[in-house]
Amino acid sequence: MGRFKLLGGVKPSGFIRISGAKNSALPVLCASILSDGETAVKKVPYLRDVETMIEILEDVGVKVKPEGNTLKLKVDDLKSEVPYEPVSRMRASFNILGPLAMRVGRAVVALPGGCSIGVRPVDFHLKALEELGFEVKQKHGFVEAVRNRKPDFVSIKLDFPSVGATEHIMMTAVLMNGSTVVIENPAKEPEIVDLQNFLNSMGAEIEGAGTDIITVKGVEKLRGTEYTIIPDRIEAGTYMIMLIATGGEGKIEGVNSNHLKKPMEILERMGAKFEIYG
Repeated sequence: MGRFKLLGGVKPSGFIRISGAKNSALPVLCASILSDGETAVKKVPYLRDVETMIEILEDVGVKVKPEGNTLKLKVDDLKSEVPYEPVSRMRASFNILGPLAMRVGRAVVALPGGCSIGVRPVDFHLKALEELGFEVKQKHGFVEAVRNRKPDFVSIKLDFPSVGATEHIMMTAVLMNGSTVVIENPAKEPEIVDLQNFLNSMGAEIEGAGTDIITVKGVEKLRGTEYTIIPDRIEAGTYMIMLIATGGEGKIEGVNSNHLKKPMEILERMGAKFEIYG
């Protein structure tokens, strides 16, 4: 592992442009398999997790063409099984199970790896997929989902507002043509709203992201789209705190201040000052 040597004693100043949100890019890229049309996703941060997601998409039959910080994606010939190695590296990759099974009728994905903060089982995901009409089996570290029925109406109440489970249900339900899926107690993060906006730009019918109830009305198919993901609020907040903690002053560009209201309120109570432009 590399090391950083920090030389203090200088107040930082200047400006920094914020990247696109990794936690938005991952589900948006995953959802690209839901359309046969070409999709262009802009402001994609080139991080290790994003590279892993690209590898998974290519493994299942998506052609990915990078152009600067834009990724152009088009489904070629979808395969039903995702290789173990890339999925084992990143938890968010498990969310491809439902959308892939929805497209091709069956999908096999390894149990996820990635961030190990606490115990975060995939039980919410598997239970939700069963309620959505899939037969789910676990065997030797893999999960198989087979679509065998299409309920007209499903109401799923999450025991915990899981971001991953909320995204997984949204992406899976969107192509359940003629069905209505209601998610109670969903996650409300800005990345959930961004996924809703992305899917709706493809022709989905989803409303309620960011509130206590999300409603998905399944459609027959989705079209390609061009979409810019939201700025990374965690990256922006990190730079804000760094400037304040060191007595520095700077401009943080390309942020959505609505996503930073709560930390800004707390920092202002501590004596920080902000000016919002645009």
